[in-house]
Amino acid sequence: MPTDPEPTDLPDLTLHYAAHADGVVDLHVPTASDATRVVVLLYSGFWTTPAHREHVRPLARALARDGFVVASPGYRRVGPGEGGSWRRTGQDVVNAITALPGLLGEIGLRPVWIDVVGHSAAGHLALWLATAAPLDRVVALAPVCDLREVVRRGLGSDTARAFFGEIDVDAVDPMRLLDRRPATAITVLHGTRDGIVPIDLARGLVARHPWIELVEVDADHDEVGEPHGPAYSALVAALLGTPSN
Repeated sequence: MPTDPEPTDLPDLTLHYAAHADGVVDLHVPTASDATRVVVLLYSGFWTTPAHREHVRPLARALARDGFVVASPGYRRVGPGEGGSWRRTGQDVVNAITALPGLLGEIGLRPVWIDVVGHSAAGHLALWLATAAPLDRVVALAPVCDLREVVRRGLGSDTARAFFGEIDVDAVDPMRLLDRRPATAITVLHGTRDGIVPIDLARGLVARHPWIELVEVDADHDEVGEPHGPAYSALVAALLGTPSN
């Protein structure tokens, strides 16, 4: 499970990008920064209602301490009896990123570089966003990157089947969408001991798209997304565009 947030992990500010309850963005702002480099940090939980942006606050605070402005948007997820909800989830994350430069400008921050980081199912969202929004870099942590295979194996208690409903998963599957290479730089960080989203999915993605950087770390599924875990330094290096080894 993600690291439990501490009171010091609370966001510095919360902004609104939409009228619904999840239409908010938590901001973690470094004490000393030119505020031009922004990381959009998406939370995971196999796209389900129990997942919440508070789960990524420890990682957000750590990244802010390292000089990044971190924006963690809320978005609507699938819940009991709701059926497929991909269309509103996808629209929410696009709307949040589209609104972000204006929202930051209103408080005096002028981003010139926007990266997206997502863990697990949010890694899917991050990879999909690379094909749907103008971004500089995506770092996907242990991502759900091959939806056909995820559905076939029933990973995440078969949540993907309920989440996407009647939608053809190929239309939102990074494995297929990235056949058309976007301008966004993409790095995948994956733990070799991942028992929830097996690393062979990431290896398959990179085998098909060799321009994607794959960084393998000695970690399990949750450790890849922890601020004090074995993958954190690799995450920072990927965000800065520096060599991983």
